[in-house]
This record gives sequence, structure tokens and C-alpha cells, in this order.
Amino acid sequence: MINWNGFLRNYRLWQRRWLYPLISLSVALSLCLSTPLPSKAFDFLPLLLQGVQVFQLSNMSARQEVELGKQMNDELRQEVRISRNQQLNSYVEQIGRRLAANSARPNIPYTFQVVEDKAVNAFATTGGFVYINTGLLEAADNEAELASVIGHEMGHIEGQHLIKQMRQRAIASGVATATGLSRSQAVGIGVDLALNRPRSRQDEYDADSRGLATLTRAGYSQLAMVSFMQKLQGRSSVPTFLSTHPGASDRVKALQRQINSQPSKGNYGLDSTTYKANIRAFLP
Repeated sequence: MINWNGFLRNYRLWQRRWLYPLISLSVALSLCLSTPLPSKAFDFLPLLLQGVQVFQLSNMSARQEVELGKQMNDELRQEVRISRNQQLNSYVEQIGRRLAANSARPNIPYTFQVVEDKAVNAFATTGGFVYINTGLLEAADNEAELASVIGHEMGHIEGQHLIKQMRQRAIASGVATATGLSRSQAVGIGVDLALNRPRSRQDEYDADSRGLATLTRAGYSQLAMVSFMQKLQGRSSVPTFLSTHPGASDRVKALQRQINSQPSKGNYGLDSTTYKANIRAFLP
């Protein structure tokens, strides 16, 4: 004879231990697959996509921005020649650290690197990566002028200008998806824009304004940014970082208005003799 009471007890125990958890798991999986992921869930996409890293450019955290900057830096180091002169890099890093401590985004681990290139130029990517050409170091008359250019490039990072350009390029070229861009796509677009494409009028004005504010808080001379821009504007060939729209004369006027509205007595970095001696000693 079958012991029905015992059978029912065992069946209910089996339901509690195995059947109900399996049903719950099935429902949870169905909900995950059918419900759109919120933007904050994109941090987990690399795991879901079997290691394919995806960047959601419209909603990047500071950590993701720094990570993207590092990956772009790896690519850039194959495109440009980073100086191995430890004294020169240390000097530029020292100036950068002073500015970074007074920037609008002091939580970003800024990285300042010297590029061995005679062209008077500087550029920045994302996540705190700033690049200064040796040609620009030689063109500056004092440390404050050099700091003004570094501050300007930091202004692009503060305003996330490159990320906005990358998003526009990705949409225009049709490579952007609902999840964002793959690592290789994001790095490729970012490097191309950093090296070959000028900023917009609005971005240049914004970087100038942010850079001047950082320069002022760091105690450097405000007029150094204006004087350096005016001096380079008078050259027969306009440097790359000044050849973008708007023109340098319009940017100078905007800077002078900002200085007049928020004057400062800071005059650090105007010692031309010491600066020139340092540069001559550092550069071959």
C-alpha cells in the first residue's frame, strides 16, 4: 500500500527546495532579457558581451573617461614620439600639478606628456591626458605662458569637448548603437579627432575661459595667456592650436573682457631668464 501522507510531505518539500527556485530564476532571466537596461547598467556590459568593452559616450563616469584616455594614450604613443627626457617631463609635470590642484575637476588624475615635435602645438584627449610639443616649449617666453596653454588644454578636458565630438562623429558615421561604441571604435575616433580635427568656436572660447580661471587660481599671471596668444598670432605661420575657428584676435578680446571682470594680482611664472635657461638645459 502507498503511504500517501509521506508522499505528499516529500512532494511539498521537493517543491520548496527545487521547483519554486527554478521558477523564480526563469522569471528573473525573462525580465532581464525583456527589460531595457538603464544607463547605469552599462558598466556591466563588458561582461555581458563576452569581454567586448563598450563606452556609452552620453553617460560616462569619471572612471570610464580616465580608462578611455589611457587606451587612447596607448594608441597615441604609436602615432607621436613621447619625450624620454625625464627632466623635461618632470618640469612640465610640475607645472601641470600646480594647475590641476586648482582646476574645476581636481579628482581626475591628470597626466602631462611632452611630444618631440617642433610644431608649436598642444592637445588633450579625455580623462586628464595633456600633450605639449617641444616646439611650444621653445616658443614660450616664460613659465606662465606655457602654463596658459596647459590650462587651455585642461579646459577642453573639463568641458569634455572631445567626448562630445566623438559622440557627434559616431552618430554621423552610423557606428553608434543603443549600447554605445566598442573600445576600438571609440579609441580610433578619439585619436583621429585629437590629432587632426579642430575644436568648434564654442569649445575654444569655453577652454580659454576655463583655462584662464585655472591659471588665475594657481597664481600665474593672467596676462600671460593674452601675451602668448598675441605673440604667436603675429607669426608668419599660425600655430596649429591657434589656427582653429574662432580667430585668435577674437579670443584675445574675450580673454581681456574676462580679465577685466575678474582681475588678479597673481604674477607667478614671469621670470623669462630662468625659464629660458631651464628649456635650454632640458632640450637638446
